[in-house]
Amino acid sequence: MQLKAKACVPGAAALLAVVLTGCTGGSGLGDESDDSKPGGSGSSNAPAQPGKYRTLPEPCGEVDEDTLDAMLPGIPEMEDPEQREKAYEGTPAVTYDTDRRVGCNWKVESTGASHHLLIDFERVVSYDGSVSDDARAAEVYATKLREAGLSRPSDAPTESSGSGSGSGSGSGKGSESPDEGEDSDKSRGDKPQGGENARAGDEKSSRKGSREGSPEGAEDAGAVRDGAAMSQPADPPPGLEPRTLSDLGDEAFLDDALTTATSASRHRTVTVVFRTSNVIVTIEYDEQPGRRTDVPDSKEMQDKAQDLADGLAGEFDE
Repeated sequence: MQLKAKACVPGAAALLAVVLTGCTGGSGLGDESDDSKPGGSGSSNAPAQPGKYRTLPEPCGEVDEDTLDAMLPGIPEMEDPEQREKAYEGTPAVTYDTDRRVGCNWKVESTGASHHLLIDFERVVSYDGSVSDDARAAEVYATKLREAGLSRPSDAPTESSGSGSGSGSGSGKGSESPDEGEDSDKSRGDKPQGGENARAGDEKSSRKGSREGSPEGAEDAGAVRDGAAMSQPADPPPGLEPRTLSDLGDEAFLDDALTTATSASRHRTVTVVFRTSNVIVTIEYDEQPGRRTDVPDSKEMQDKAQDLADGLAGEFDE
């Protein structure tokens, strides 16, 4: 009996060792970060790099008072210091995720016109482990570019190459994933309220219609026929048409839309959009004159919007 008992002890020890080994084996789950991209582990290729920017600035504090005075002349006209201070502060746009999207609005009446300014910051995140945040942001920017009726210059970054770290990780087709639709829906859902985007879209349609349908030699933008203001065919003037911009972020474009509505005084909306790494910045600057026959100056508005865009881009570079 003693010999039999001794023979059983090594077998029990071996079984116990197997059980203990199984219990103490690491699962690896605790090592994964919440920010890690899917597809990173178990893949032969390294996961795409995250975007350069992880946070967004406070938008209402990004525009200095001198710039607001120039773009919103009604502010310096205010005699009440408290009212003027409140006008400088602006109104934060309503978004659902301030880590992903923020914006600010200013709307001020002056003696000759009303002006509206909107700035919008969107931080794009890719939920596809094979597509970098930069590449995904390039896709979102490309959509905005197409909506403005423009296309990228031949030497501009593409959706597949992007720019910055990890920009070459995704391919055009590889980025067409279910996550892309999810990200697009989030972008639409987080659109700041109170902007002029829908109106700007109508203005672009009106502008295109006036260019295509108006005969040569039409009356200028201030002329009136049968009580309705007529649109000048070449508006904005040559050289100031909607176009892509160089030396602004990684890529940028400018749009200029003048309404042709006859029921109210016309207004012009100048939009500047630029991308820097995985952040897309949109500036909308609108002027509506007090008189129907007045037409806001295209060059002046474009210069002011571009100056603001240059200043904001510089803040991201610091």
